Amino acid sequence: MNILFITADQWRGECLSALGHAHVRTPNLDALASEGVLFRGHFAQATPCAPSRSSMHTSLYMQSNRCVVNGAPLDSRFTNWALEMQAAGFRPSLFGYTDSAIDPRGLDNDDPRLRHYSEPLPGIETYTPMVDEVAVEWVDYLRARGHAMPERPWSLYSTLVDGTDWADGGERVLPMAMSKENHETHYMVNRCIEWIEVQDKPWVTHLSLLRPHPPFAAPEPYNELHDPEQMPQPLRQASIDDEAHQHPLLDYFINHSRFRATENPRQSQQDMVNYFGLMQEVDDNLGRLFDAIKARGDWDSTLIIFTSDHGEQLGDHWLTSKLGYFDQSYHIPLIVRDPRAEADASRGLQVDDFTENVDVMPTMLEWLGLEIPSQCDGFSLLPVLTTGKMPSGWREQVFWECDFRNVRDDSLERHLGLTLHQCNLSVLRDHEFKYVHFGAMPPLFFDLRNDPGEFVNQAESPEYQGVVLEYAQKLLSLKMNHAERGLTEIMLGEGGAVTRRGPTRKLAS
Repeated sequence: MNILFITADQWRGECLSALGHAHVRTPNLDALASEGVLFRGHFAQATPCAPSRSSMHTSLYMQSNRCVVNGAPLDSRFTNWALEMQAAGFRPSLFGYTDSAIDPRGLDNDDPRLRHYSEPLPGIETYTPMVDEVAVEWVDYLRARGHAMPERPWSLYSTLVDGTDWADGGERVLPMAMSKENHETHYMVNRCIEWIEVQDKPWVTHLSLLRPHPPFAAPEPYNELHDPEQMPQPLRQASIDDEAHQHPLLDYFINHSRFRATENPRQSQQDMVNYFGLMQEVDDNLGRLFDAIKARGDWDSTLIIFTSDHGEQLGDHWLTSKLGYFDQSYHIPLIVRDPRAEADASRGLQVDDFTENVDVMPTMLEWLGLEIPSQCDGFSLLPVLTTGKMPSGWREQVFWECDFRNVRDDSLERHLGLTLHQCNLSVLRDHEFKYVHFGAMPPLFFDLRNDPGEFVNQAESPEYQGVVLEYAQKLLSLKMNHAERGLTEIMLGEGGAVTRRGPTRKLAS
């Protein structure tokens, strides 16, 4: 019994051709979904990368694991899926990165691990080392082939062939100055295939691909798969001022930070061409990986999970990157293919019920027959895989958080009048409404039935006051029910220690 756990960084949830996307073509992921389950209501728990991945790898909401920003250490007292599998005799591998910052307590001040957040997740045994967020072995691979190397390896992702880009008035979207065979996506998939092919016992690997993460530049032919003139304009207010008026935090992001989207409509369209092209490049390479697993004879003994760490604003609401509270940054894909005959009832199913990245760890552990740790906030998805329907008592809403502090720079705090620990928000969203609570700023409330684009804040509207209060109470209850469990399921006293595990989800009424 093997596990292939795939993440593709910054992949928006609607970007699969199986979901009818107007431009993206993902035939290999579509085929995977036809043999498994596609979860259409899947969401990340945090942004940016490190907080989101910490929640995914530990099955803990950010309110408990407290990895709040990139570079924030993940407390070593928490377990994760790799540690649990390692303890069961597996030797998990990693191709890519987990954006993990080591717990610094007890380390010397000159320990080099304190200078980056590219350590592998604890429990990973074989991995691809990263320096300055770039895979060291990929850089060595390019050097050995005589590829021109920039001073900073990260620039490899944005170096284009000579010419004028389409956004600047050129005739075409320029490709990266490297072939698709040299691109990191191709390289990492090759490394993963090579590792799998030499395994002589059940295996577990995490393939963590950077793309379609920016810079938005793609190698040929992926830069020209789409006509930029056919790309839509972002979903946003006509004016920046109208958009920024919604909330002080949105105003700050748009007008006082690097997250403001371009005002050049050609640049927006070019970014979409490259973003969608990078996705199709990932899909092509996953097709190679799937073929290799089939050729090896492991296809019918391998659980495959495909998801992302978070989405991408892509100019929507005049924002770029991943941040804040809008769905575009948190709605992501999830496909799970269980090869067992017990999962035949769910093949090709598409589910609208809410699932979260904290569900990934419990799903993998239960599939291997391992105990799900008490710390987990997520729930195993095996019941829907084996029955074709969600179990009773399943969550009726989705929850995520964003911490927008910057330990090295207090300019946002000074601008908004916040303290370091007030730079946070929590979101409770269902199919009808969305409530956004801030640590020390006014809340937001959206009626998704009538305002799916999230443009009109109804938090102060008299006709919504009752439902706003209801959702504020629901959010408080969720946060209380998911407070870190610690040792709360253990009681000492006469007769010794007694342990009683609580249910992993609410009981059906």
